[in-house]
Amino acid sequence: MPVNSFDNYPMSWKPDKNALKRPFYKSLASLLEQDIINGFLAPGTKLPPQRELADFLDLNFTTITRSYKLCEVKGLIYAVTGSGTFVAPNATRSITISADKTANSIDLGFVASFEQTNDIVSETLQKTVNKSYLEQLLNYNDPTGIPHQKTAALNWMESFGIHADQEHIAIVSGAQNALAIALAALFEPGNRIATDLYTYSNFIELAKMFHIKLVPISGDQFGMLPDELEKQCCQTNIDGIFLMPSCNNPTTIMMSDIRKQELAAVIRKHRLILIEDDIHAFLTAGIIPDYRQPMFQLLPEQSVYICGTSKSICSGLRVAYMVYGETLREKISQAIFNINVKTSSFDAEVITELILSGKAHEIVSHKKRLAQTANDIYSEYFPLRNDVGHPLSLYRWLPIKGHNDALQLETDLKRRGIRVFHSNRFQSGQTTPDMYLRIALSSTNSFDELKIGLGILKQYLS
Repeated sequence: MPVNSFDNYPMSWKPDKNALKRPFYKSLASLLEQDIINGFLAPGTKLPPQRELADFLDLNFTTITRSYKLCEVKGLIYAVTGSGTFVAPNATRSITISADKTANSIDLGFVASFEQTNDIVSETLQKTVNKSYLEQLLNYNDPTGIPHQKTAALNWMESFGIHADQEHIAIVSGAQNALAIALAALFEPGNRIATDLYTYSNFIELAKMFHIKLVPISGDQFGMLPDELEKQCCQTNIDGIFLMPSCNNPTTIMMSDIRKQELAAVIRKHRLILIEDDIHAFLTAGIIPDYRQPMFQLLPEQSVYICGTSKSICSGLRVAYMVYGETLREKISQAIFNINVKTSSFDAEVITELILSGKAHEIVSHKKRLAQTANDIYSEYFPLRNDVGHPLSLYRWLPIKGHNDALQLETDLKRRGIRVFHSNRFQSGQTTPDMYLRIALSSTNSFDELKIGLGILKQYLS
């Protein structure tokens, strides 16, 4: 044991030395993982500096570094340059959000897409069944999409500012599938991806599955801060970046065109791969005055652009479009073949028919009206600031105070008959003193049910 022994030194974590076995770095990582899972180390706990822990355990410094690295790749801990290493906010539980919910509860948690327009989809589905080339929609051919379906997709995305050709687009099974394909194709375990501090919870879970480290970058009302991204890129090796510029999930923040340009400069300089999830472009392009173009158009050779149709057209058909540069084409195509084999041409044909017939635009117009009504109702219970967030967002980001236990809050509200999700589900890294609830506005069976749910929530919070 070294002279500067830490046996009696106060440390946030003192693993049992007698439990260590060779190889020590794996054994120590296992002890850390178990103490996090068993609740002995709470989320946000600052772990001992590596040199202190090395001295306490009488181990080599590099052994501690390797142990921390193993746990970091698993999403159990995260490091902040200059501040230390901390237990991740969601290290011990799954934060995947799905439509599963408790019976007889009002769903203000899962973000659906106003399913009232599915009768239009049903009519088109019947029309698709009667097409003369139905059998061609039921085989393995055209794994990235039938040519005329790709043409319709490009026409659909043209109004969002996307300009590409059929060689650089693929039709996949929903935006979540597209994210998985992008991660599998373009990143390796241990890679780092920059994200907003609050980001899409299912992307956080995907990163855990692929053992990819997320690096949270702070932002303001216009989106991620370019200077903060630049600083992180200079301090650590970052491989990619994930953004939702049109309406960030969960914060509803819309990225300004100037901010897109500024971020693009940093991304280009550091050669990051951009994953741009633009599922809410249909609510933004042509409506928000500052909307100019997706970031893909600024960085076509470094970007994967994802345009899902689940929110804009139909959630159940699970169709999304991926657009990518030439340098990424081969890797993405290979990942699609290995993960999907192919996406259902029948489902894609239904979406294609809706686009070509003009029904998709009819659906979007209807959903915009529903979104406006839902946001008007929300503002009656929780007044909105006009300068913060997307005006037609399918969810709202509600600041709360005095409710420090997230799990208890979600449980209390579930007992009162509503489901909501706390902001800690969306944290990509360090914990913050600020707390929020993401309130879904598009999942209730009626606006009367939405009013009841919001009333229960307001009463509880007050």
